[in-house]
Amino acid sequence: MLMERTDPPSPARGGMRAPTLRDILAVIFRHRGLILASFLAIFLGVILGTWMLPKQYEASMKILVKRERVDPVVSPESNAQPPSAQDVTQEDINSEVELLKSRDLLENVVRSCGLDRMVAESLLDRLRRSRAFDDTKPAGGDMNIPRAVRALENMLKVEPIAKSKMIEVRYEAQDPVLAAKVLQTLAALYLDKHLMVHRPPGALDFFQQQTGQYQKGLAAAEEQLADFSLSEGVVSIDIEKDITLRRLSDFDAQLREARTAEAAAAQRIRSLEAQAAITPLRVTTQVKTSDNPLLLQQLKTTLLGLELRRTELLAKFEPGYRLVQEVEAQIAQAREALAQAEKSELRDETTDLDKTRQWLDEELARARAEHATLQARSAEITKSVASYQERSRRISRMEMAHKDLNRAAKTAEDNYLLYLRKQEEARISDALDRKRIVNVAIAEAATIPALPSSPDWRLSLMLGLALAFLSSLGLAFVADYLDPSFRTPDEVESYLGIPVIASLPRD
Repeated sequence: MLMERTDPPSPARGGMRAPTLRDILAVIFRHRGLILASFLAIFLGVILGTWMLPKQYEASMKILVKRERVDPVVSPESNAQPPSAQDVTQEDINSEVELLKSRDLLENVVRSCGLDRMVAESLLDRLRRSRAFDDTKPAGGDMNIPRAVRALENMLKVEPIAKSKMIEVRYEAQDPVLAAKVLQTLAALYLDKHLMVHRPPGALDFFQQQTGQYQKGLAAAEEQLADFSLSEGVVSIDIEKDITLRRLSDFDAQLREARTAEAAAAQRIRSLEAQAAITPLRVTTQVKTSDNPLLLQQLKTTLLGLELRRTELLAKFEPGYRLVQEVEAQIAQAREALAQAEKSELRDETTDLDKTRQWLDEELARARAEHATLQARSAEITKSVASYQERSRRISRMEMAHKDLNRAAKTAEDNYLLYLRKQEEARISDALDRKRIVNVAIAEAATIPALPSSPDWRLSLMLGLALAFLSSLGLAFVADYLDPSFRTPDEVESYLGIPVIASLPRD
């Protein structure tokens, strides 16, 4: 049964079932002519396009990244150690890859190989030459170099080889000689750029200049050191300081001993003075006691004469007579004086100088003389100590100045030796650079390819077959989808919503 449908089937009228393998094969069978025609047209078009493509020749080279050379660190520090020669890391390889793809390197390759003269100007580039469309026009007005650099970036393939220390560089061109020349030029310029990047130029000149300056500074420091020794009159400050400190120590010990002896002498003087104050100058050596016979004899004679006179007066006068009374009174006085004379004794003492006092005086005089001597000695030693202390301070100041000069001379010598060593290292590095002894090497140089790399007929045929097959099937399903006729009873039932009683084939 064949009927015309006015609109596509709607799922709302009755759920459409999922297509089966039979439905798909039916679509292919119904449009087998379209599929065959489109398949042949597309496949022949791919073959024709592949045949019309120009031949491309691919040159390749391989670069080995290694760590055989370790450049010294350009640093003013004496303890700056060069990096250890460790294994090549993935970061090192990636850095070299980016260095190979750097724009300035590619510009130099373009200029060296003349690739800018081979770039054809496209219609879009012609339109961009107008200022209405291009405000980023270079100052020189030459757009060939940027276009050639962009084309080189697109055609140049720089890829690290997996699980190795090598980088593969490929370049395609229609001319095999040009392809090899571009890679050879790239290799030469890359080695120069590698040297420039990994070791800055001018290091040798810088270290030579610094070495000359520090050599002059060392000579000036040594001259100042020699002038200082001559001006101060010191051969060896260390020996002078040692002698001065030893003499100062000796005099200081003598001063302490003298002051101790002086204090002891002063204490002895005070003790002797205290003893002398309580010791008499003279001492009694002999004491004699006796009566006064002359006085007793005289008193007895006087008493006897008075008694005889009283007897004579009593013979003549009465006891109450005045003369008798006077004689009586004189007799009483004489007797009283005789009694006192008999009671009193005569004391005879003999004195002499005290020997203890004499010894004390002698010791006191000796102690005072010794104390004065010790005071004078202490004063002289104090002057000597002060003199050596001043000398010690002067030597200390001289020592500090001498140390400053020595330090300056030592620093100048260290700097001179450091930059002399750095100069030698820079000279060795320059020699290695001139010999192209670097951490990268061209493991496989670019050669002129003998066979074209594209077009690849095998790949083109496979892609043509796949494209023709998929495209023809796609066209068949699109044509079947756009066909408005009913092809199966199921489509009629789905569209009308009523069962189909019978169907008749077109033939």
